[in-house]
Parts: sequence; structure tokens; C-alpha cells
Amino acid sequence: MQAVVIDKPYTFIPPRLSRCWLWLVRRLLPRQLRKNFGIAAVECVGAEKLRASLAAGHGIMLVGNHCRPCDPLVLDALAVAVDRPFNVIASWHVFMTSKFQRFLLPRMGGFSVYREGLDRESLKCAIKIVADGKNPLVIFAEGIITRCNDRLVNFMEGPVFMARAAAKQRKDGKVMIHPVFIRYFFEGDLQQTVIPVIEEIETRLSWQPQIQMPLRERIQKIGDALLALKEVEYFGTAQTGSFRERLHRMIDHLLTPLEIQWCASRHDGDVMARVKRLRSAILPEMVTGELTDSERAARWRHLGDVYLVQQLHCYPGDYIENPTPERILETVERYEEDLTDLARPHFPIRAIITVGDAIEVGPTRDRSQENDPVTAEIRARMKLLLESSKTGRKLAPTGTQLS
Repeated sequence: MQAVVIDKPYTFIPPRLSRCWLWLVRRLLPRQLRKNFGIAAVECVGAEKLRASLAAGHGIMLVGNHCRPCDPLVLDALAVAVDRPFNVIASWHVFMTSKFQRFLLPRMGGFSVYREGLDRESLKCAIKIVADGKNPLVIFAEGIITRCNDRLVNFMEGPVFMARAAAKQRKDGKVMIHPVFIRYFFEGDLQQTVIPVIEEIETRLSWQPQIQMPLRERIQKIGDALLALKEVEYFGTAQTGSFRERLHRMIDHLLTPLEIQWCASRHDGDVMARVKRLRSAILPEMVTGELTDSERAARWRHLGDVYLVQQLHCYPGDYIENPTPERILETVERYEEDLTDLARPHFPIRAIITVGDAIEVGPTRDRSQENDPVTAEIRARMKLLLESSKTGRKLAPTGTQLS
């Protein structure tokens, strides 16, 4: 389980944007993106739309998809293209990874948010940044790293809430949200890249290499086996049904008893809303240190189950039925990450950042609709960007026989 939850008292980490540090990091960033994430090139499409909003003096929020850990670093190419640094809101655990990250990220414009509770300081900081209109604020509305570049999970409503609050504070000008979609294209030899990872996973399963199978079927077989192992752990036996049905059954099996214990049997909301509610209920006494060792261990087990739900939620049951090279790569990366907490980089990957048209956000919400119309509009625009960005492939990668 990755350290996405910290059982320590939260302290807000504000942005301390330093042009000196930003200049230095940008000199090193291409090499780091290449080495740590396999990113060979980054291109920007539609940057002129963001420049126009900046020239008009609007308060700006950039709402992006979040399929890879490197998304915030990749987006700096857009900041360079419009000659304006970005502020980025990020989960507190990212800053707690190391002392160096805690020092560096604020100086690049990042600031923390506590996802397990109401973070008023972070909220005030985000609203002020947008209201001031000096630098765009970046928020990843999905709230988690999905590793699914062809799929969007549900969006949080927090970004639009912040934008409306900023619109109330602005004396002149407007508040605009630009949807931003980051599309990654793998342009190397797919077989050469993923087969070593697949063989390592098969070895972990005590299998002989399944070289007799087409690549897609081989990957699906691993997915079935990994899910079956979890089913044996939690149900006592492997389950029947389609992969999607088994995923949903496992998620409900994990969440329902925890919600009975921690949330007074409240089960409403999508999967990630339920995950957040459980974390917010389980964590507080762990932070205060008022638990026995056995009680703390029990809560960590519950948090481990909640983490597993989050990971399962990011496995679309039919994702590699249409097996593009990127979908294959993302699935194998998620297998490796879930088994080892770390996915190795695969080179070369080309990133394309597409900026959508600005969406004006007023200070009040239209209450005549059940769902927030601005959030719905952002998601609709993001889906259009998702589809249109598929045309950005330059070359068919070699070694891409998938079935």
C-alpha cells in the first residue's frame, strides 16, 4: 500500500513560489521526466486560449485529468508556453514523501490540501489565488491518479465551488475554468517494453511464461488471477461472473461492512466519495495517538481495505477490449504498481497537452438542476478533448501486435 494516508497531525504547506528555484528546476526537468517517467517530448495545443484569458486579466483555474504521476511536471510545459507560473494544489502526502519534496514543491508553486478532512487554509489559499488572477491554479478534478488515459472517473465538485467563491471576491474581471487534457502516446516497441514486466509478474504467480498466448489474452489472464487471489483472501474462493461484475462485488464486499462500522451504514455517493468518507472517519483518533497498538493495527487494516477499493476502482473491466498500445501499457503498469507500489518508466512517451475553451464561472449556482451544471460542462468538454486528442499519434509504434 502506498503512503497516501499519513497518521500525523496535518500542517498546511503554503506556496512559496520562487523564480530562482523554478528556473533551476526547469533546466533539470526534461532529464528527470525522461529518466523517471519515460517522457521524451511534451507538446501544447490550444495554449493561445489560455494566453487570451491571461491577457484579459481573468482569474483562471485549469482543471485537468490525472492519469499519470508526472502530470503536474508535464503541465509546466504549458506554463512555459504562456510565460506564467502555475500554482498546483496537491494532496498533503505528496509533500510528506521526503524533506526535499516538502522544501521544493512549494517553491515551484505547489501547496497542500488535507483530503481526509476540511482544510480551510488550503481552501482560502486556492480561492485567493484564483481571485487575485496573477497565476492560474491547477486542480486535478478526478482526485486520484487513474492510469487510464482513455477514461475519466467522476469529478469532484470542489474546483467549481472554489471558482464561485473566487468570483464573489473579484472586483473586476471574470473567473474562467479551462479544461486541460493530457494525452500520452507510447512510441516505442510495446512487446519489448511490457514482456519483461509480464514475465516477472508471472514468476510471482509461480507460472511458467505464458508465451503461447497473444499479448492481450496474456494480460487478461494475469488480471483474472490477481483478482482471484484477492477473492480467495476475502471470500474464501474465487468468484464467478464477468471481470466487471467481480470488481463491483469485491468493492461492495470491502466497503459495506466498513461503512456499517464507521459511517452509520451510509452507502451513498460514488466509490471515491465513499472512500473519502471512510478515511475521514477512521483517521482522526490515529492522528491524536489515543489508540492502543491493537486498535491502531486494526485501523490500518481497514485503511488497507479502503486503499484496495481505490485501486480496484481504477480497473475498467473492459479497458483492453480495444487494446491500444497505451491501454496495454497502462494496464501492465497498474499491475506492477499494485504488486510493488512502483511502476518502472517506459521510454519513449510523448505527451500532448490540449487546452479547452474557457468556461465562465459566476458567483452563484443554478439550483434548478440536481447536479452542478458547471461541473457537468467541464466533464463534457473533457470528454470531447479526450476524443479529439486521440488523433495526435504521429507514428504507429513498432512491435504492437496485441492479439
